Amino acid sequence: MLTVHGDIRSGNCLKVKWLLDRLGHDYRWVETDVMAGTTRSTEFLALNPAGQVPAVVLADGRTLAQSNAILGFFGEGTPFVPTDPWDRARMYEWLFWEQYSHEPYIAVARFQRTFLGKAADEIEPRLMERGRAALERMEAALAGAD
Repeated sequence: MLTVHGDIRSGNCLKVKWLLDRLGHDYRWVETDVMAGTTRSTEFLALNPAGQVPAVVLADGRTLAQSNAILGFFGEGTPFVPTDPWDRARMYEWLFWEQYSHEPYIAVARFQRTFLGKAADEIEPRLMERGRAALERMEAALAGAD
């Protein structure tokens, strides 16, 4: 059976969970609490030496990490991964952008507010500025789109 190691509070883990649910995959979710240091345990590091979630273990024992690689793997052959090379490249462009320009700013600020209890004015101004810029980029791209 497919096993997903993930922290339900993580957007990277949620996007994997949502795709698997949407595609109707049967899987076992192993809650992996990042805040408790679970990703630094010997057992978890044997699955993913990078110590990051999500990590999936396929039925044959192979392990795959990195949320966007997991999305690509399970999305292949479904409507979620375009067959046209240009459209597929554009999809990957957004996935790469998300990890480089969304996650380090919006997700980090969310983590600091939600889980570390910081007030908005306690978060590094550059982080907030870059997060706003990322949101503006997404809004502009989505304007007029289906």
